Amino acid sequence: MVIALPTARGIKLLVICGAPCSVCGMIRRIVRPFHGTLAGVGALLLALSSGRCPAADSAGADAFAQNRALGRGVNVLGYDPIWRSPEKARFKEEDFGLIRAGGFDSLRVNLYPFAHMGGAPGYILDASWWRTADWIVRSALASHLNVILDFHEYEKLGAKPEENRARFLAFWGQAAPHFKDAPAGVLFEILNEPNNALTPALWNQYLADALAVIRSTNPSRAVVVGPAFYNSVKHLEELTLPEHDRNLIVTVHYYLPMAFTHQGATWTKSKYPVGTRWEGTPAERAAVEADLSAVQAWSERHQRPIFLGEFGAYDRGDMASRARYTDCVARTAEKLGWSWAYWQFDGNFIVFDVAKAAWVPEIHGALIPGFGPRPAGVN
Repeated sequence: MVIALPTARGIKLLVICGAPCSVCGMIRRIVRPFHGTLAGVGALLLALSSGRCPAADSAGADAFAQNRALGRGVNVLGYDPIWRSPEKARFKEEDFGLIRAGGFDSLRVNLYPFAHMGGAPGYILDASWWRTADWIVRSALASHLNVILDFHEYEKLGAKPEENRARFLAFWGQAAPHFKDAPAGVLFEILNEPNNALTPALWNQYLADALAVIRSTNPSRAVVVGPAFYNSVKHLEELTLPEHDRNLIVTVHYYLPMAFTHQGATWTKSKYPVGTRWEGTPAERAAVEADLSAVQAWSERHQRPIFLGEFGAYDRGDMASRARYTDCVARTAEKLGWSWAYWQFDGNFIVFDVAKAAWVPEIHGALIPGFGPRPAGVN
């Protein structure tokens, strides 16, 4: 049940979840003003009045059911100052409820723990890192959001895998037992975007080693894992998974065509000029559908669910094209029965403008129909 009380700062929502979940109860949320349509407000209230708690629904579920429970997600907190200086945090307590009220089901939390680990041999994570991580998990679950704890040290692992292997395994040797009693709505993602020197063959070894560490304390928790070459949709055939472990969700990332999605980006090896549009022509849509359908064919052959862990178009592109592209990828993934997480909440590619304390309506509406304008040219 939802009671909506308008206030000068937004809508105060008193939410009572009907699910029998230990993290549920009456939760008070202050939601920043929505700058969308009346339909968006209606969809907001509908999402919160369903009585569903993702963390509760996923308990004891198989990997396909768990993946469905992930639903629509968003990447968060990877580059937030909160990890170094909590008092400078951009992401606030109320943002968990804001994201849930905005139609999302899950958070993919991008973790960079290496800077917070001590030296060999233990590589112990410091207390401040744990306080932040625990706050994130606790607050997300209280807002009825699933949580994917994504080990995001892909650049260091990709550059020097052997040098960082012990720290990598030490992280999971601490995180897995720490969260072993968390609800099933807390998932582990072994490593974001294996790349470069972490070749497909070497990555298959590393993922097996990390999975063994995780399974020693979390024998049935859903674990997310993807292929090398930056979780590319083109490299699934090189991914080797233990056949007996069926509690795995396979992730891929999708940013094709790069000339459109990364135009103006300064961090890519190839530099793409600004000005490329994505009009949503039949040929453009067919390319997206062909790429994702190939992944679905792999999924059906191997009986593994698919989580689209990242997608989006960089902010330098024109908004109309970005919205059309985002809508196309999200709707195509949903038609295939996948879960997804947009890149990202704050920083770049944004769906939420922290400075304005408001959703980016075009991107929000493209991701979650009813929460913003439909992209131009899309029915």
